[in-house]
Amino acid sequence: MSHIVVIGAGQAGSSLVAKLRKDGFDGDITLIGAEDVLPYQRPPLSKAYLLGEMELERLFLRPASFYADNNITLKLGQRVTGIDTAAKTVSLGDEVVGYDQLALTTGSDPRRLPAAIGGDLEGVHVVRGLGDVDAMAPQVREGGRALIVGGGYIGLEAAAVCAKRGVKVTLVEMADRILQRVAAPETSDYFRALHSGHGVDIREATGLERLEGEGGKVTRAVLSGGEVLEVDFVVVGVGITPSTQLAELAGLDLDNGIKVDAQGRTSDASIWAAGDCASFPYRGRRIRLESVPNAIDQAEVVAQNMLGAARDYVAQPWFWSDQYDVKLQIAGLNTGYDTVVTRQGEGLQRSFWYYADGQLVAVDAMNDPRAYMVAKRLIDMGKTADKGVVADPAADLKSLLKA
Repeated sequence: MSHIVVIGAGQAGSSLVAKLRKDGFDGDITLIGAEDVLPYQRPPLSKAYLLGEMELERLFLRPASFYADNNITLKLGQRVTGIDTAAKTVSLGDEVVGYDQLALTTGSDPRRLPAAIGGDLEGVHVVRGLGDVDAMAPQVREGGRALIVGGGYIGLEAAAVCAKRGVKVTLVEMADRILQRVAAPETSDYFRALHSGHGVDIREATGLERLEGEGGKVTRAVLSGGEVLEVDFVVVGVGITPSTQLAELAGLDLDNGIKVDAQGRTSDASIWAAGDCASFPYRGRRIRLESVPNAIDQAEVVAQNMLGAARDYVAQPWFWSDQYDVKLQIAGLNTGYDTVVTRQGEGLQRSFWYYADGQLVAVDAMNDPRAYMVAKRLIDMGKTADKGVVADPAADLKSLLKA
């Protein structure tokens, strides 16, 4: 009987094995995860879960009974130490598991501060896994002092949660502005004002020289200009890197992640990859998407292809972020944009529409689900949007879908 092994028990891994069973695969399935808890959703970790508004059980993507009822073998709290592509086996310490097909859904790893500048001090946290947030949670309390390193979405979400809990927050960003790598200046301006209005002290074009501590615990931060901040804890949000160690050991091709073709197959015909760890063809170039929707959609296409569907994965990128009372929804990829059109709404409602050579390529919509929905449909269909209609707050956006 055929045996499919999936390494990585996150959103992509859980989606892949569920899709295999849904589509009728009746062979053996083994899902291996390094964490000792059931596969869970990560986005609420830095928001509702850290705020104490979501219980652990609600994080789980599926209950334990789902895996038992679908005859999916879970190996949790176990790390794969090697892959033998010739023998078609994976090693978990002394245990060896054979496979007919293998899927890598190993996700990504957070970048950490070097130990040489205090990155290994107690009280220095990243926001990636359940253990990270559980370790941080007791320190996120009224009157605490936090330094957030990094002005991307992870850093800003952490800043929002800390500020809502009464923590005094300072955020430093080395680039000239927050969100510089991922958004237009207009979006940066919006979120800078939002956070400043909630008491967050944002320092742009400011680096971290080092962290200092007493008794092994962080107590101070020295900024690039020499300023010293007294801190109780530090949250590091300086990006993630694809988890490719196993793929490298197996001799698979890498290119900004595990290199896969349009169907999700790696350079080894029996091995597939999906989610944060995989880079794939997209509109004439190769990209890697770090998002829940991509993890689910790509994993499900890979599951179908493991069963012989020979279906290309066509990504339709979208993302979201929750900060205070603002829900940001992003559709498309703004790479190469040359124009941004602003649509002004009431209060905090706003949307920024990105164009490249007159073509709509992306939108950032804050508290504006209609703008997001219309823009996403246009982008997915390869259509553009009249800039005059977009810029006129009195115009009906749905008219753009009839153009």
